[in-house]
Parts: sequence; C-alpha cells; structure tokens
Amino acid sequence: MTNLNLLMRVGKAILSILILNVFWAIPVLAADNMRFHGALVAEPCTIRPGDDAISLNFGTVVDKYLYSNQRTLGKQFQIHLVDCDISLGTTANIIFTGNDSVNLPGLLAVDSSDMGIAIGLETLAGKPLYLNQSSDDIALDTGNNIITLKAYVRGEPEAISQRTIKRGEFNAVATFNLQYY
Repeated sequence: MTNLNLLMRVGKAILSILILNVFWAIPVLAADNMRFHGALVAEPCTIRPGDDAISLNFGTVVDKYLYSNQRTLGKQFQIHLVDCDISLGTTANIIFTGNDSVNLPGLLAVDSSDMGIAIGLETLAGKPLYLNQSSDDIALDTGNNIITLKAYVRGEPEAISQRTIKRGEFNAVATFNLQYY
C-alpha cells in the first residue's frame, strides 16, 4: 500500500507540474503599449575621428592682461569634416551650446563661475559666435572641409573694474552641433 500511495503522490506532482507548464506556455497578449519611431538620414559630411572631442588649452592667462585688454587674443581650433557629399547638402552652420555666463550672456561660463571670466567663441574674422545661436552659413566643398574658429578668455566687466579676477585653473565645456541644408 505504501508503494501505491507513493506512486499516487508522484503522479499528482507530475500532473501539477504539467498543468503549470501549460499555463506558463500560454502567451499573454496586451494592447499595444510601446511604439518606436525615428528617422534615418544621410548627412553630407562626417566629423573626423578625434574632432568630436576637441580640447583647447589657453596656457597661462595673466590677469593684468585682462585688466588692460578685457580679453585674450583668440586661440584657433579646427573642426575637420571629411567625405563631404554636397549632393546631400551644400551648406552648414554650427551651433555651440553650454552653460551661459551670467555676466557675459552668449559666452561660456567656466566651471568656477566666481572667477570673473568667461570663454568666448568667434570666427577667424572676429565675428562673435554666441551660445545657442546659429553661425553664418558655411559653404561646403566636395571631399574634405575645415572649419577654423577661435576661442578666447574674457574678463567680466565688474571683475575688471573692481580688479577681482580670481587666479587659478579654469575649465569649461561646450557642445557643437552642425546643421546641414
């Protein structure tokens, strides 16, 4: 009789497992609750590897120079565009984004915002490139193109008049976006 009880218990356990497996195998359907969308595009140019993270070192900036001249000379940097196909777009413009300086709107705030300085951007001709504003149109040529710009350090007006520019290392981060058309 013990063998029969054991056999019945094992049989019930196996039957229970089979029934549970059937329920687990039945798919549960829900209404659509996720949708994916996007746009696949072809851009006229590719940014040269390495130019997607440009580092610019101003070296030593003397505060007395800023008190006398308000800003440093511009230091050049370049963005290289390669494999440009002008059938996809003949013109580009560039927009820089970052933390806007409170005292010099349109210029980039440095991480230590109480230093009394900000970072400005400009074209080679000296035309300002303000944060969050499109540059003038840049004509593209087939193949490779180089966009050369300049960055400079500028003293905030009050820090210059009060002679309160703080010495020390400074950093700032900006992001550039190219728009083609």
